[in-house]
Amino acid sequence: MKRWIWQYENYPHFTYQFETLEHLLQKIAMEQGYLLALSQTLSQDTILQRQCDALLNETLSTAAIEGEILNRDSVKASIAKKFGLREIDDKKIVDSTDNLVSILIDANTNYDKALTLERLFGWHNALFPKGYSGLRKINTASFRGEETMQIVGGSMGKEIVYYEAPPRNRLEQEMQRFLAWFNSEKPTLIKACIAHLWFVIIHPFDDGNGRITRAITDLVLSNIENSKISRLYSMSSTINEHRKAYYTALENTTGYIQKDGDALDITLWCEWFLNTLYQALLDAKSKLGHIVFKTQFWDKHRDQPLNARQIKVLNFILDIGIENFKGNLSKKKYMSIADTASTTASRDIAELLEFGCIEQIEGTAGRSVSYKIVL
Repeated sequence: MKRWIWQYENYPHFTYQFETLEHLLQKIAMEQGYLLALSQTLSQDTILQRQCDALLNETLSTAAIEGEILNRDSVKASIAKKFGLREIDDKKIVDSTDNLVSILIDANTNYDKALTLERLFGWHNALFPKGYSGLRKINTASFRGEETMQIVGGSMGKEIVYYEAPPRNRLEQEMQRFLAWFNSEKPTLIKACIAHLWFVIIHPFDDGNGRITRAITDLVLSNIENSKISRLYSMSSTINEHRKAYYTALENTTGYIQKDGDALDITLWCEWFLNTLYQALLDAKSKLGHIVFKTQFWDKHRDQPLNARQIKVLNFILDIGIENFKGNLSKKKYMSIADTASTTASRDIAELLEFGCIEQIEGTAGRSVSYKIVL
């Protein structure tokens, strides 16, 4: 009985229903265009900061998907050093974390270079510079050992094999075929779907397969977009938010759940992948929208004689996004954010109204009066 996708005769000739995916592909293309247009309204310094934020989230999330929690400050220090943003205390930087950041930067910037075994082995060695995954010694910068590679879950004594990868004696052939396809195939969203799934199927390393898979995905997406917007969003962050669904989609495609019809039809996987990418783009658009609004707001009001309390409250709302600031601005909220007295808050709010920074929301008055920021 054939249980895994790689056991089928026509593997790896994957199929998919383009008409099912067409609408999603169109929606993603629209969001990519919108994000590109939005990014062009921002300064280079603002774009660089957003890229650093996205890289921070990508690094933390791709590790978290595998159950590894990185030190946020260490990741931030590594990114700041690599981008030359400020002087960094090297003691804050952890080698394995720094190496993961380097891998992601390589994937997002050197996307036009061939993906080779040497490059993949370099990435793998960077993930495990001491040759250990936790307390377990592993093969680094080389394929996994002879032991059967299985993804196992369930409680002790009731283990479930969710997936079993191709045996060790097939890995050279599997990777040769994958890399030949990868380096000859034009960069498209469908290529990103297939590359992600195919590398997971092969699972060539003792550990780190997931992180390298997502770096390969970043490489394809960066190539599609010439790295103009791929560094502004984090797909791994969205995957991590839906981690259970991610593994379910992989399991259902690679063979844990017996599929009806064509076992090599990966349409359901492509749908999940593209929907996740679409959500990552929407999240990035929302964050960039906040930045654009904040920039425009301060461009308009930069000459107003605002005090420190007023600036603090306005930035607090602008940073989280007006739509995310629940209940609008009231005097009570102003007092809490600015840490000030009632009379001072009333005076500050009156000045903000006079300067045109805020306006009273129609239908509110008296004790329930509230305000919103306006351009």
